[in-house]
Amino acid sequence: MTQSDIKYGERAIAEGSLITFPNPRVGRSYLVQITLPEFTCKCPFSGYPDFATIYLSYTPDQLIVELKALKLYINSYRDRYISHEEVVNQILDDFVEACDPLHATIKGDFSPRGNVHTVIEVQHHKNQP
Repeated sequence: MTQSDIKYGERAIAEGSLITFPNPRVGRSYLVQITLPEFTCKCPFSGYPDFATIYLSYTPDQLIVELKALKLYINSYRDRYISHEEVVNQILDDFVEACDPLHATIKGDFSPRGNVHTVIEVQHHKNQP
């Protein structure tokens, strides 16, 4: 496959990274809540697709995540073979690295497969291990 065979959306997803901008209200505590209802990845054992809604909530410090960049980042998981637990933990790690929020919670609500419904939630609190 040549570079010209890759669609512009696929290229944007592959090149995407979490981009931030300055918090316009540093010093004010407020909650940002983002819902990403079309998350997909692949089961690392079967290769079957997994679907989830990812919920991200955070209290910003100095930086805010740019939403289009977040969308492209989330879409980058589409063809990754990764467990539910690792997905949610990796999103939190990447988000904290990019934004350094005061607090962040990532919740992955995975669609039932084989009569099993999984919800994974992880949290970050600044200045706590």
